[in-house]
Amino acid sequence: MTTYTISVFTTNTIGLLNRITIIFTRRRLNIECLTVSETERKGVSRFTIVIRNENREIVEKLVRQIRKITDVLAVFGYLDDEIVFNEIALFKIATPLGSPALDVKTINLDWNAKVVHWGLDYVVVEKNGSEEEINEFYAYLKQWEILEYIKSGRVAVGKTEKGLVEYLPEGDWEIV
Repeated sequence: MTTYTISVFTTNTIGLLNRITIIFTRRRLNIECLTVSETERKGVSRFTIVIRNENREIVEKLVRQIRKITDVLAVFGYLDDEIVFNEIALFKIATPLGSPALDVKTINLDWNAKVVHWGLDYVVVEKNGSEEEINEFYAYLKQWEILEYIKSGRVAVGKTEKGLVEYLPEGDWEIV
């Protein structure tokens, strides 16, 4: 399966997420992860959607269909080598008295992660990286009791000279 990252720039409109996800549902495509954020342009939101599919033509049809939605300003589809991307994960690890000590030095230096909160009998560790890096770190942390685990969706920027908002339709866009 090939991983595709689709960046959708939209006006900030109620119900737009539903209109976009309906297109995936109709085509029986599963969204692996979805991140929505404001951009550097006031009133413009960015949806970063990750899907896995074997057929590039299906993905290209999907992108064309999303472009037809009224409040969509621009849509771009990428393969992994065409973007810079990352995810973030938070791990809540039990550290009760008498349990094996958490090796913070290894977490910081070897895994490039950091403890962001110390509780009485737990710590919260943050790890940024690719999906594979986060999965490997998760496997490492299994030697302790993982109380909670949450991972964000992908955030990505294109490896283009210009920012993607430069490709938006002409308008009086205020920079935030």
